[in-house]
Amino acid sequence: MDGSTNSLDDMSAESSTGFPDRLSLMEVRLQAQEDEITLLKSSLADALRKLRLHDQQIPLLKQQLIAVNPAAARVLNHSCYVDGLSKCRLSTNSLDGIHHLSNSHNSFTAENGEGGAKTISNHKPSTSDRCTQTEAWIPIYETAPLALTQDIKSLSLEDALPEVVPFTEEPLTKLHREEEDMDEDEREKDHTWSSVVEDTIQPTTVRTLQKQQSKGSEDSQGSGPHTPTSSSPAPPRETTTSPHGGPLSPIQEGEKQLVRRNSERLTKDPQDKTKQRLSKKAASSTNLLTRSPSLESRAKDLISSAGSQGSRRGTQNQSIKMFIRGRPITMYVPSNILNYEDLKMDLPSQKLELDWVYGYRGRDCRANLYLLPSGEAVYFIACVVVLYHINNQTQRHYRKHTDCVRCLAIHPDKVRIASGQTAGVDKDGKPLQPFVHIWDSKTLVTLQQIGLGTFERGVGSLAFSISDGGTFLCVIDDSNEHMLSLWDWNKNTKHAEVKSTNEAVLAVDFNPTDTNNIITSGKSHVYFWTMSAGTMTKKQGIFGKYKKPKFILCFVFSLTGDVLTGDSEGNILTWGKSAADIKTLGKGAKETFQIMKQTRAHEGSVFTMCLQQGGTILSGGGKDRKIIRWSADLAPERECEIPEKFGAVRTIADVDGEELLVGTTRNAILRGTFSDGFVAIVQGHVDEMWGLATHPSQNIFLTCGNDRQVCLWNAEDHKLDWCIILEESGLCADFCPNGAVVSVGLSTGRWVVLDLQTKEVVLDLTDGNEQLSVMRYSPDGCFLAVGSHDNFIYIYSVTDGGRRYMRFGKCTGHSSFITHLDWSKDGKYIMSNSGDYEILYWDVAGGCKLLRNRFESKDREWASYTCVLGFHVMGVWLEGSDGTDINALCRSHSESMVAVADDFCKVHLFQYPCPKPKAPSYKYEGHGSHVTNVRFTHNDSHLLSMGGKDTCILQWRAKGAGTGDNKDHMHSSSSVSSSFSYPENGTQRHIP
Repeated sequence: MDGSTNSLDDMSAESSTGFPDRLSLMEVRLQAQEDEITLLKSSLADALRKLRLHDQQIPLLKQQLIAVNPAAARVLNHSCYVDGLSKCRLSTNSLDGIHHLSNSHNSFTAENGEGGAKTISNHKPSTSDRCTQTEAWIPIYETAPLALTQDIKSLSLEDALPEVVPFTEEPLTKLHREEEDMDEDEREKDHTWSSVVEDTIQPTTVRTLQKQQSKGSEDSQGSGPHTPTSSSPAPPRETTTSPHGGPLSPIQEGEKQLVRRNSERLTKDPQDKTKQRLSKKAASSTNLLTRSPSLESRAKDLISSAGSQGSRRGTQNQSIKMFIRGRPITMYVPSNILNYEDLKMDLPSQKLELDWVYGYRGRDCRANLYLLPSGEAVYFIACVVVLYHINNQTQRHYRKHTDCVRCLAIHPDKVRIASGQTAGVDKDGKPLQPFVHIWDSKTLVTLQQIGLGTFERGVGSLAFSISDGGTFLCVIDDSNEHMLSLWDWNKNTKHAEVKSTNEAVLAVDFNPTDTNNIITSGKSHVYFWTMSAGTMTKKQGIFGKYKKPKFILCFVFSLTGDVLTGDSEGNILTWGKSAADIKTLGKGAKETFQIMKQTRAHEGSVFTMCLQQGGTILSGGGKDRKIIRWSADLAPERECEIPEKFGAVRTIADVDGEELLVGTTRNAILRGTFSDGFVAIVQGHVDEMWGLATHPSQNIFLTCGNDRQVCLWNAEDHKLDWCIILEESGLCADFCPNGAVVSVGLSTGRWVVLDLQTKEVVLDLTDGNEQLSVMRYSPDGCFLAVGSHDNFIYIYSVTDGGRRYMRFGKCTGHSSFITHLDWSKDGKYIMSNSGDYEILYWDVAGGCKLLRNRFESKDREWASYTCVLGFHVMGVWLEGSDGTDINALCRSHSESMVAVADDFCKVHLFQYPCPKPKAPSYKYEGHGSHVTNVRFTHNDSHLLSMGGKDTCILQWRAKGAGTGDNKDHMHSSSSVSSSFSYPENGTQRHIP
């Protein structure tokens, strides 16, 4: 048992070397690359499918246009192939022969390939006629709308079809065979067809064509093919069996008739049949690339050209495309936007100011908790050094670091502080240079920055000299050689630099009586350094007959000048100088540092030691979680044990001889005495966090993460109300609108409902066997939507104040895992995003049906806006984003601003809405890891942001920043313009 405990303690000690962090970073990058490859494959397959469907649509659109208005044939002076053999041309001269006929029989004269004339009726020709005719059969109608005829006259051949795509019936036959070969699974997944067609054809334009075709059909009394039409705004339902349904069913039905009409003739030729199969199975990449350019835009031009000139829908029905990883995402402009290009993007009317920092980094850092004479405890988490007044319960923040702070040192004057940071990486993965800041704890002003361009990977340990009043600063970096450098920090000059060791270095300090003597300790070593004439020399401590521990974790100087070290074996070793052993080492041997005494102190590692004013020594244990006070001669005097839930003792700070501050390995800071015990004054998570939810009517919020903790925080008192431990990791959460219960989604498909008052589990259900990514109640609290990584959204009806749930349905249609979702204000519809950058809309009240026509959802109002993909938040994406750069966003309840959590440790504040690229924003730093979530409190007074690996929660106060000119911006009918202004608190100062 002791062996396993020591192994755990050693692992905890060794984690500070940074290797696990780099290994974790490599694993994250590898996983990201694998995900990217998967998405690229999916995008490529989708692109190829879209190209094929675009090719198939062009001839159909041309036929449909001619069917609506035969006058369009005058400009289609284009070579075409009939039956793949004989070539014919519809010339302008031949089309001049078109004339009006009687209602009983319509015919027209067209020039055939040999100059003869042939009379063709608009009746569907018989099979024998089709085998001998050399011209494409084109149905006509007696009249055409005047506006349509005027538009047709302006058409050119290039607007109709690219030259590289001959007008053949091959795509129609190919489409017919693909329809016949399509299996049932593909028939069910008809939303793919719908999404492709929507990108090409404006639904309102299609309805215009339907009306015109319906009018033409009524005027024509022949027996030609008739396509069902409807004058209602809603698309009619299909009356024939087709694998493709949705809002374009009339055109699809016409397509079926065209396919049947042409395929009957073409399939009679075995040679042509073979060619069709070969073209279907072996389409070359060259053909795809040749046929793909601007097909979509040309088809749109062709359709829009046939619309009424007097129509104003061209601006109301426009769509905007953004590209993520080369994949186009179409978003439709709302109707109240008359001119998208004239929209002006401004900065938001409010700014953010850091109000409070939740958490403490004790799990992998040492010597990072000190008490200043001002009564403030100084510690760090993420990129922020926190000065917390333990009596007034106020915070100040030093925020000049650009990445995670790793170490602290207090100047002998107890005012100036040195803090060192890790290197980190930029958004392109390139390493940034670490440095050390020396700053004034009273004014929070940076006095000096040293080491930029000198240190590698990060700064691991710091110490001010003592005997000379703190003139020198010793720095050890995290490079392979753990370079030790000595700096005159006032002059920003380096006096000495030397390689320390290839092993981890965990502590460094000056001898309090001699600036030229420095001690370092770490893995399997304790070194005694001497500086002379700018040169550093070291002597290794000799363990002799004593067992050499794996780690020397900490040390202090006793009042007698001895060095006391705490190690991973649970011992306190007393070191002293000994005369040179000439007999053993020979002449010229120098004095050595050897162990004078060994004291058994703790079960497990000795993590920290602290020297008190009277000469007594405090030690903190790892496994036993004990704090022991020792006399000057290392006789135990008093001891106490901290609660198990807080972890082991990481560091100790003396308050007044009796009261102590204790930092723990589970990221808590305790305050107390040996007699009265200890209580937590700072608490936080200990692993990556993802779930964040704010209460609908109170200033409280809930967090959950991979540490299996579910924590409820009070944003006004800045305290933890309660915390429970679940059996699995919590990844998402949402409060019921009544505020009585909260639902938490777990990593295995389970989700639980918790009562806020009793902390009891009201309900425990499971959906699928993959992790849940989003929980969202409808605005009225009647439904709960559960988004899963199995690509489904599970809908539950909610009754009894959020305590009873019944499965209502399941939204099926996403091809990747669900990432975000939001409810409409009426509680009937859902907007959802997925891992493959898909935006889908669902009619929940109508039976969880997929709304295939996304155009119809462009004006819908949403109760919340957390989806990272959508027209209203398109401007938050930077150019070249890969789709994972934004982890979360949240619109304020006033609908005036939107906060964004990105993958580069930043929080952004944009104006809402921000539908145009390169929208301006305020950017805020503080997190040392990817920001996983953001949420506004119920009254928008504060914003909460949550880091991933840094385990830090930042609470930002919203402050008024003046009202901008919003007259050119889109406004929602329910938008409320508001600004928040807060008086400055004299006791809280912040460095921006």
